[in-house]
Parts: sequence; C-alpha cells; structure tokens
Amino acid sequence: QVQLVESGGGLVQPGGSLRLSCAASGSILGINPMGWYRQAPGKERELVASITSNGNTNYADSVKGRFTISRDNAKNTVYLQMNNLKPEDTAVYLCHLIHTEVWGQGTQVTVSS
Repeated sequence: QVQLVESGGGLVQPGGSLRLSCAASGSILGINPMGWYRQAPGKERELVASITSNGNTNYADSVKGRFTISRDNAKNTVYLQMNNLKPEDTAVYLCHLIHTEVWGQGTQVTVSS
C-alpha cells in the first residue's frame, strides 16, 4: 500500500514563504501524476497544483505566479513552493496520487499577522 506523508506546514506572515513536501513510501512518482489540494474550514477541497510524470504542471488561477510544484522521482517526493502567501491561502494542504484513492494526512498552513 502506497502512503503519502506531507510536511512543511506552519504559521507564516502575509508575504512569507513555505515549502511543503510530500514523501511517498513506494516508487510511484515516476508513473502517476501528483496533486496538491487544500481545504479551508467550511469550504470544499480544491486542486491547487498538479504535475504529471513528465513534469507538466497545472495551477489554480488563485496561486499562479506564487506557487510552484515540482517533483524528485529519485526521492519519491513532490514539493510545493509557496511564495507571497496571503491569508486566503490558509488551509489544510494534502497531496494526492491522482487516479487512485491515496491521500496524505494533510499539513496545516496558516497565514496570519
């Protein structure tokens, strides 16, 4: 069973940066596309960014130009670099192995002064 473990969340001031990591337990990142999602209280889960096995990326309009998704297949890890964070980015961020039922447990990101 593949498992995903996120890390890197925390409290940051508006305009700050965080880097999230999603480590997979098996050698799957070279095959499946991966996605970062987020869910804020009272809101639906939304796709933030995704990356295919060959590195093609896609971003939600709300994070374009501020967030960057990347992957290191040798380390079975996907990253989400988040710059110029805004209070509305506050949410639990989860990584997902697309086309499967595999999700990470989530990491909290709070943007507040």
